Amino acid sequence: MTAPQSPTTILVVGAGGLLGAAVGRAAARRDQQVLAARVCWKDPTTAGADLRRAVTRLFDRVERAGGPWRLAWCAGAGVTGSSPEALDGEVDSLRVTLTAVNDRLGSDTYLARRGCVFVASSVGGIHGGGAEPPFTERHPPSPTSPYGRAKLAGEQVASEFAQRTPVTTVIGRITNLYGPGQNLDKPQGLISHLCRAHLTRNSLSVYVPLDTIRDYLFVDDCADMICDALAGAADIAEPATPLVKILAAHQGVTIGTLLGEFRRVFKRSPLVVLGSSDSARFQSPDLRVRSVVWPELDHRPLTSLPSGLAATAEDLFRTVKGAG
Repeated sequence: MTAPQSPTTILVVGAGGLLGAAVGRAAARRDQQVLAARVCWKDPTTAGADLRRAVTRLFDRVERAGGPWRLAWCAGAGVTGSSPEALDGEVDSLRVTLTAVNDRLGSDTYLARRGCVFVASSVGGIHGGGAEPPFTERHPPSPTSPYGRAKLAGEQVASEFAQRTPVTTVIGRITNLYGPGQNLDKPQGLISHLCRAHLTRNSLSVYVPLDTIRDYLFVDDCADMICDALAGAADIAEPATPLVKILAAHQGVTIGTLLGEFRRVFKRSPLVVLGSSDSARFQSPDLRVRSVVWPELDHRPLTSLPSGLAATAEDLFRTVKGAG
């Protein structure tokens, strides 16, 4: 009789956010031991200490229980209009975290090879100034905003970590993420803001043309892709090189088409006002993508846009009702 394998332990940084919470749920469905990093992000010094403690918790548990380990970096409150200083702080936090992992591993190659690190990045940030979509992993980065440059800097931090250690490292360039749990205090997430406007009977300003094309990925689908990538990347990754993978629905949707789907699902037109904003100059008119790396990871059923709209609105309805 073979002994039962020890479960995988995963540390999720940013577990309170849209993506991090979904990754935690997806990992739990796989019977993984989920650790959520508890971080006071308001103070950089405190945040750094919290992140180092979280890494210590991860490896203390792995050394007691055995089994593989994973780290999913899903943190980041920055948006297109965020200040360079705030965005630089997020990059520094990632650097602190990966440095703590490297320090804890030391020369323990066996422990390093049992692990995998995922770092969330952004298609819109990385390819905001690119030409000739659909964008693939082979297109050169072309950030146009401080947000995009920060995402590229975060990818560089992940690349340097991959070069220093035997740990398999995955960079996920994610398209427009949406779904239950989005932070509506942030000026991003058009679908969630549309759903809230629908529920509250308020109008919503849209600052880009209606023919703007985006790829909308439901958050639970993205989380499943991340968990599968963490489980299988070691089999295809090159040594000392991060595996860069676009995570997307691979369906370009214009804002106008999105509004039409919204009207079809909810039987009422959303109250949309076209406006202008300085940050709109950073928005690419066309962010279609086509992943050419590890295409097998994309072979899965995905949540349809109408179903995703309905699930997002239902979650917001519970939130609005609870607040009332």
